[in-house]
Amino acid sequence: MISDELKYRLLKLLEKDPNMSQRAISREMEISLGKANYCLHALIDKGIIKAKNFYKNKNKTAYTYYLTPKGFDEKASITFRFLQSKLTEYENLKFEIEEIRKEAANLSDKQSV
Repeated sequence: MISDELKYRLLKLLEKDPNMSQRAISREMEISLGKANYCLHALIDKGIIKAKNFYKNKNKTAYTYYLTPKGFDEKASITFRFLQSKLTEYENLKFEIEEIRKEAANLSDKQSV
């Protein structure tokens, strides 16, 4: 199972540069080459992306990855879910920071007494 964050980052990368190699993807996303390969194949199997090999190209391992119509729909859904999770995370962090500030202020008041 691939997380929404990983799918989002990968689809965003491929949309920006569909000719990106798996090695470049792994470097850019800071994941192993094997994980990049696994993620790409999982998205291909689900029909979210397609890989096209240019048989006239001298580099037979060079592929272009592009989003399918299903992939565009999936990217929209993933983007929405990812945004919602990041907003929730942001709200939780704001609350936690405020609690820590209060605690620090209380400790500061106690030390000055």
